Amino acid sequence: MNPALAVIALFLVLSFALGLLARRGRTMNLEQWSVGGRGFGAVFVFLLMAGEIYTTFTFLGGSGWAYGRGAPAFYILCYGAIAYSISYFLLPVIWRYATAHQLHSQADFFVRKYDSPALGVLVSLVGVAGLIPYLVLQLKGLGIIVSETSYGAISVPVAVWISITALVVYVIISGVHGSAWTAVAKDIMILAVAVGLGLYLPWHYYGGLGPMFDAIAKAKPGFLSLPAKGMSVSWFVSTVLLTSLGFYMWPHAFASAYTAKSERVFRKNASVMPLYQLVLLFVFFTGFAAILRVPGLTGTQADLSLLKVSKLAFSPLVVGLIGAAGLLTALVPGSMILMSASTILAKNVYRSFAPSASERAISWIARALVPVVALVAVWITLSSGEEIVPLLLLGYNFVTQLFPSLILSLPSRPLATPAGSMAGIVTGVATILWTSLSKITLARLFPQWPSVITDLNVGIVAMIANIVVLVVVSLMTRKRAAEAS
Repeated sequence: MNPALAVIALFLVLSFALGLLARRGRTMNLEQWSVGGRGFGAVFVFLLMAGEIYTTFTFLGGSGWAYGRGAPAFYILCYGAIAYSISYFLLPVIWRYATAHQLHSQADFFVRKYDSPALGVLVSLVGVAGLIPYLVLQLKGLGIIVSETSYGAISVPVAVWISITALVVYVIISGVHGSAWTAVAKDIMILAVAVGLGLYLPWHYYGGLGPMFDAIAKAKPGFLSLPAKGMSVSWFVSTVLLTSLGFYMWPHAFASAYTAKSERVFRKNASVMPLYQLVLLFVFFTGFAAILRVPGLTGTQADLSLLKVSKLAFSPLVVGLIGAAGLLTALVPGSMILMSASTILAKNVYRSFAPSASERAISWIARALVPVVALVAVWITLSSGEEIVPLLLLGYNFVTQLFPSLILSLPSRPLATPAGSMAGIVTGVATILWTSLSKITLARLFPQWPSVITDLNVGIVAMIANIVVLVVVSLMTRKRAAEAS
């Protein structure tokens, strides 16, 4: 066994052990398994939500887009800071309501607020539809990381199967407690690796950040500026808006808010997490450093830039540590995604057809669904050739369609009706599905329109359609209800 593979295996065992030890002394009912008994303090909630920043999307996708796309990659740096500012006001309101009504999933919130189980089923299906490409992203990144940093000793499919097996076992046993403890190790590792690579590689290969950017600008003029068309300023702004509004619409991020022991936790975290986002700069520096050192990576190969330049610069032992950090960036969000998807399907889909099911039965069904969701994600992972960043943006396009209905539900009496919310969400999701499956873009539909419109992220266009339909149907159904009374 080469040193890199030994280090990766050691950290896989460590993460598995942390997941198993996390359940000691606890009865794993649905309350403990899915929301940690609502007893997590600022540190654990911070780490669970920071899992949204440092995933394989950031580790490979962020550096891959810096390598292959240049300036458009900086949208990743922007949207998190805006999302954390929103969280200062939004998450305490969600937490108060969820705690008062003992909610366990994102869909529970919509069901209770709108008094509509049917809306809960729709929100559940949309949430799971968004989570699947996000889980695929984690598994795809995990397979790449382990295969590359083991110097090919383990293939991508084998890496995916080994890791998903460990992940499924400790999610079933430990739930969110396992995710929280593994997140501690993950954040220590990723901070050390991201900052270390981002500082060392530019100085090692170019003599500093300034000379590195000078060399890139000379070799690839215009690479560090947003293009006039395509991923232009219009695309950049609309994508930042889409992803910042959708950040807490992910079912696992939404449910992470339920784990806090007080609403003060969110305000503390909101003041710190934008600074934590700056660590992403070092991930970008690594991708930029690879441009002239490992040239010629295109398409999905660009996601390998961080790993390939690291293998050139370091010994197998150090490469193993980098691979271990990447492994953990997949396991923590992967465990949260598996748990959230399974809880949603059990509590908000299955229970809608079996309302008499006990809480204990729902808890067991949720755990039984973990390997089912995992197998679907593995199948898509091993048969898909998508780049990492587009996978995440596809998921965002889905889950952000829930944002208008959420905001309108926050007053004591929701401003939208259940029918309006459902019609709006269906409209937004149908728009995403149509454009994704048919590969239609605004530029192809309206070639004569200015690029400031045709370059808009399709998720924002879908959300505009969502809001229009939501408002119209809500006004119509509220008026009919008033006339009937």
